[in-house]
Amino acid sequence: MAYYTTKVEISYNFAKLLPENDPTSKDYEFFRSKFGQDGTILLIGIEKDQVNILKNYIEWARLTDRIKALPGIKNVASITNIKELVLNDTLGKYDFRTMKGVNPSNQDELDDFMYRLSKLKFYDGLFYNSKTNSTIIATTFFEKDLNSKRRLEIVDNIKKEIAKFNKATSIETHASGLPFIRSTVMLKIRNEMSFFLGVAFLVTALLLFLFFRSFYPVIFSLLVIVCGVVTTLGTIVLFGYKLSVLSGLIPPLIIVIGVPNCILILNKYHTELASGKGKIASLHLAIQRAGVSLFFANITTSIGFAVFCAIENSLLFEFGLIAAINVMATFIYSLVLVPVIFSYLPMPKPRHLLHLDAKRLRSTLDKVALITTNNRKTIYTILIIVCAISIVGLSKIRAFGYVVDDIPKTDVLIQDMKYFEKSFGGVLPFEIAIDTKKEKGVFSNSARVLYKINRAQKIIAQYKEFSKPLSIAEGVKFMYQTYKGGEEKFYRLPSITDLKTIAEYVKTEKEKKNQLSSFLDSTQQNTHISLLVADAGSTRIKALTTELKGRLDTIFNYDDEANKWLPDTSKCDIRITGNSIVFLKGNDFLVNNLVESVVLAIVLIMVFMLTLFTSFRMILISTIPSLVALVITAGLMGYLGIPLKPSTILVFSIAFGISSDGTLYFLTKYRHEIRKNKLSIGDAVRLTISETGVSMIYTAIVLFFGFGMFALSGFGGTQALGILISFTLIVAYCANLVLLPAFLLSLEKRLTNKEFVEEKSIMTDALEDSEED
Repeated sequence: MAYYTTKVEISYNFAKLLPENDPTSKDYEFFRSKFGQDGTILLIGIEKDQVNILKNYIEWARLTDRIKALPGIKNVASITNIKELVLNDTLGKYDFRTMKGVNPSNQDELDDFMYRLSKLKFYDGLFYNSKTNSTIIATTFFEKDLNSKRRLEIVDNIKKEIAKFNKATSIETHASGLPFIRSTVMLKIRNEMSFFLGVAFLVTALLLFLFFRSFYPVIFSLLVIVCGVVTTLGTIVLFGYKLSVLSGLIPPLIIVIGVPNCILILNKYHTELASGKGKIASLHLAIQRAGVSLFFANITTSIGFAVFCAIENSLLFEFGLIAAINVMATFIYSLVLVPVIFSYLPMPKPRHLLHLDAKRLRSTLDKVALITTNNRKTIYTILIIVCAISIVGLSKIRAFGYVVDDIPKTDVLIQDMKYFEKSFGGVLPFEIAIDTKKEKGVFSNSARVLYKINRAQKIIAQYKEFSKPLSIAEGVKFMYQTYKGGEEKFYRLPSITDLKTIAEYVKTEKEKKNQLSSFLDSTQQNTHISLLVADAGSTRIKALTTELKGRLDTIFNYDDEANKWLPDTSKCDIRITGNSIVFLKGNDFLVNNLVESVVLAIVLIMVFMLTLFTSFRMILISTIPSLVALVITAGLMGYLGIPLKPSTILVFSIAFGISSDGTLYFLTKYRHEIRKNKLSIGDAVRLTISETGVSMIYTAIVLFFGFGMFALSGFGGTQALGILISFTLIVAYCANLVLLPAFLLSLEKRLTNKEFVEEKSIMTDALEDSEED
């Protein structure tokens, strides 16, 4: 496994959140097949006034040229290399040429260039925005580099060039766009993987030393856990997977989840030693008794992860499968290696066993036993009140998310993205694909579709979330303005007569391909409107998309003159797609499926409990403490305004699986005392609290701080995952120590009352028989 660990690779692919047969996924693949990959542009922006100064303009031009010269860059466009459309009357065609004056030698020439540039309305809203006083450099990546490690290298090189510009001009720059966002996030993730692995080892090492006050349990427990981590990484390679955003969390999770295995075995080993047994006998009993509890506990933890395999999503499937397998692998390492290693080590000294008699801990457990024995009505009353309050909070939870959701709002990445949203409308790709359903349908029927695209763009302009649209209609407007001598007022769609005249200047198929390929497919049947949209959140984008789809259908498929819908053969097929739509729809898909996975985890663990405890009453008793913890956590989320999204819903399946461990620790010990030692329910409960309670408290502390370390993450989702799981597990373990014993003692009272009634009935029957005699 160590050998395969050296072959681990990080995944740089954009995670596919939707299954391939999902309609949204199909629409996106259709768009890609016709017009190529969207989301390939990185934007660099500054205030436009800054480049009105010659010195700054020259540096801006140099930055454009330096970025264009970088390996992996497909194209770079800015006002310093802008093209103008020229009507070549001699050859009877349109030519794209570099605009005159892009290389000014003095301020007057620059001023003249800027004046002429302002007349080209096609570029206003694309490379500069006269309303917001901004200008950009748009850098296009090759598609093959978007999903590879090369993307990080290219973005890093661009950052270096930007730094040179900043140093030369002292101008504040902003960078964003999907390639930039993905690369920045990936770098943060890569750095955090190593960070959390180190923190997990440090936290667990400190806690182990505080518990056992000896280096042997620390060193050799961590050695066992290292085996689990190495196996985890090796398993990822053997299954042909790569480290992703989620699977990168598994190694530190294995450390946090695996350490309690060692704690329970060592605690039982120390308990037996303290009772006077020898080393080998104590290890034998530790394996025999702790092994059963640990096996069942690790099964429930594995179920909590394995339910993600039921979701039709490769990212979650890999996470669930690898985590479930390696939770059990780490359990096997713990069960085999801890006894083997400690059989060779010298016996612990008496001072190393003092943790078993910790006064404060024992005092706390004695109070717990007293409370559960004498105050069960109070416990149930508090439980009902807390659950009622939590259910009210649960009703307040809302499901929504953002494309760039987990980055702090104060982060430069978010600040730069907000700059572009304010200056150009947004940075996230939003596409409207239009299928006319017939060859050359865009220009047929007197270019009906072309004029409807223009109407659609006027509707789109009413939404503040969108940038200026780029479409075949804008291209034709540019051509018409050029045809009319460049006057601003002619930047509009021409009449049908003028449109036919303009078409004469785009004669050959090669010219059509060069000048119209970004707007049309080869058959001129399909076209699209390209936009950038603000990261306004899934709720707003969903409402906006639904509303816009209805309005677009009306524009393209309703005959205003006849006041009726067009026949199906004449209708256009309108698809709203793009990376932003796919991502947000994927979020909804994951939320719905993860809710189902929580239910599945609860059902599977209850079925598993049924194999241990044949009584349905015992199944309810064993499940309620963990369910209570989930309800309280959900209620807290509602009151704090924490939304339902993939990173927060993951909490419930994982936490339910792990919190069930505490239930099993308690109930297996309890059942052992009932069956083997023939104790009463009350005595078995009190003894279980006294003996298993120590290990449960140690485990709860390790899990709390182990998951709590994720609060140090720079990602909101990872922070929420750590904090919510930590809180849920503490509540669950408290419920297991207080609520579970209370249920069992109530069961004893009920059984005792039942026996009393039966006994009284027998005595009454006997008396009646005696009187008859």
